[in-house]
Formats: sequence, structure tokens, C-alpha cells
Amino acid sequence: MLVATVATSVALTRDPLRQAMLVSLYGLVLGVLFFVFQAPDVALSQTVVGAIALPLMVLLALAKVRGDEEQK
Repeated sequence: MLVATVATSVALTRDPLRQAMLVSLYGLVLGVLFFVFQAPDVALSQTVVGAIALPLMVLLALAKVRGDEEQK
């Protein structure tokens, strides 16, 4: 239920910055779920990619876009 709730909140959020933070939370919750289901290798991969790498790339892209908008 927690995974479904966080996923729905990610889909319904309009602000890209908040959406990036919720995607990070979603990746963390999904990683914990994989760990509970005794898949620690998948949980570690999901945590690294879903909770760290993906939100970081989104935040860097947002910073680049906002920086380009300020220069115009």
C-alpha cells in the first residue's frame, strides 16, 4: 500500500522539484520492499538508482533549465 501511495503522489505532483524528491522517496520505499522480500541485491540496486542517481539527474537538469531561463 505504501508503494502505491507514494507512486500515486509522484504522478499527481506538478512541481518538478517536489516530484524529484518524491521519486527519491519512491525509490527508497521500493528498495525496502525488495529487501523485505529477501532480494538484497535488487534492493541495493534500486536504492542506488531510484533513490540517488535518478533524482540527482533530474535536479541537475532542472538547475540547467532554470539557469538557461535566467540568462534569457
